[in-house]
Amino acid sequence: MASPSILVIDDDIVAAELLAEVLTKEGYPVTMSTDGRDAVRMGEASFFDIVITDLKMPEFSGIDVLNAFKRISPQTIVFVITAFGSFETAINAIQNGAYDYMVKPFKIDEIKTKVKRCIEQHKVIVSEKLAHHPPQDLTFKAIIGSSTKMLEVYKTVAMVASSDAPVLIMGESGTGKELIARALHENSPRADKPYVVVNCATFPENLLESELFGHVKGAFTNALMDKKGLFEEADGGTCFLDEIGDMPISLQVKLLRVLQTSEIRRIGGTSSMFVNVRFVAATNKHLPTMVKTKEFREDLFYRLHVITINLPPLRDHLDDIPLLAEHFFRKAVAKSKKDVRCISNEAMEVLSSYHWPGNIRQLENTIERAIALTSNKALLVSDIPAEVLKKNDAAQAEGPEFPTLAEVKLDYIEQVLRHTKGNQKLASEILGVDRKTLYRLLRNR
Repeated sequence: MASPSILVIDDDIVAAELLAEVLTKEGYPVTMSTDGRDAVRMGEASFFDIVITDLKMPEFSGIDVLNAFKRISPQTIVFVITAFGSFETAINAIQNGAYDYMVKPFKIDEIKTKVKRCIEQHKVIVSEKLAHHPPQDLTFKAIIGSSTKMLEVYKTVAMVASSDAPVLIMGESGTGKELIARALHENSPRADKPYVVVNCATFPENLLESELFGHVKGAFTNALMDKKGLFEEADGGTCFLDEIGDMPISLQVKLLRVLQTSEIRRIGGTSSMFVNVRFVAATNKHLPTMVKTKEFREDLFYRLHVITINLPPLRDHLDDIPLLAEHFFRKAVAKSKKDVRCISNEAMEVLSSYHWPGNIRQLENTIERAIALTSNKALLVSDIPAEVLKKNDAAQAEGPEFPTLAEVKLDYIEQVLRHTKGNQKLASEILGVDRKTLYRLLRNR
């Protein structure tokens, strides 16, 4: 069987040549183009199994290429690659039908793996099964971060938003689980329907059942009238079950039945009713352990575990702190109406080196508190709460951990790339190396 043909498109000729060289050595027939429109003309003249295209190109973008190939060659699998990662671009690329989404600089082994996966899946474009036509203007802007870990989260959200399958969001407290749940709803066909939030940890067992299922008049003492439950309220939309690990076992049985049958019955009622609800659950607990200790039903766990999104703790994506800090800074300044104009470089360094046990929520609260108390025109180190400063001082007192020379070199390269916003041509000029050398240094990470 002939190897699948690949078309590589990137207006940066060095990047295109390197990628073509790598894939050619893997045994694939590769065609290269540095112009999106020319690449589409090539696709009209010849069939390509796989297209790998840069996203940001002048005049004719990677999304334009993607849409053109969907029209002229629907069975072609399209990757998009970009130096500009964000929630919106991930949603846009995946929901427009891209097979996958990667951010420059990427590891060459990663692209090899993804190409092989395409072949193993017999050219079935999974995203066509999941994607729906995206809204013209995404209204959800609250998710912040461009790290590799967060981009993986965005990609998953984009791929499953239009599905009705249950989603389980797992992560420590303060990592933004409710933001992800709302993103799933607001970028789904249910966006104009109800979005109902239930915190399973805030109600005692008897009240939680009534909140979820509702009750009929006279069902119990003080049931003076019929009451619609939250599952009914969410009909047609999404129900977000926060802290699902705190739901009592007796209610877990009833929730499982709802997930299986889409039917509910009010407390004291005699008839069931159908509800059309997409369930998203979240927890900061380790449910597999709770299953072993009989604190959580195994059948419910697997019913909720159809799609899982794992949110990383902030300490695992510290490079997102400047973006997050700036976002929370602007929000806090607007709320306080103070004339505080920026976060000082020294303060940002302190924020970026703290391990944040309370995750994103703690970072937001810290900045809001600092803005509320400061009398300075800039947020300074002296405005940062003592507990954050003490932890940093303690870490310094333990003595430095010396990185290897290779680690220092790579860290410096990545700092320069962040400074140039992924512009590798400009980065190579700053570093004093040619672009091919820069690509090879990044490839060997």
